Amino acid sequence: MKIYIGNFVDRITEDTIRKMFEAFGHVESVKIIKDRFSGRSRGYGFVEMPSNAEADQAIKALNGDIVEKKPMKVNHADSGGKKKKKKKFGRRRSW
Repeated sequence: MKIYIGNFVDRITEDTIRKMFEAFGHVESVKIIKDRFSGRSRGYGFVEMPSNAEADQAIKALNGDIVEKKPMKVNHADSGGKKKKKKKFGRRRSW
């Protein structure tokens, strides 16, 4: 299961996040999203855990947990499925 983690300080490393989640089970991967130009963390990322039960336990335990004076957000990641297309605004042409 893919888990979204957000609202954390940019000093946190992938190893730190991995250790936090490994307390609840096996962690397949940790990915912190970084700024393209500066290389600094953008304050959010994703964790993948193979067991849904372990992932649910981690979400319940870590959501709202205060890390370096900031409450961290932890929840299920959006599946990235199909989204509705936005209608384009414009003039109707009648030919």
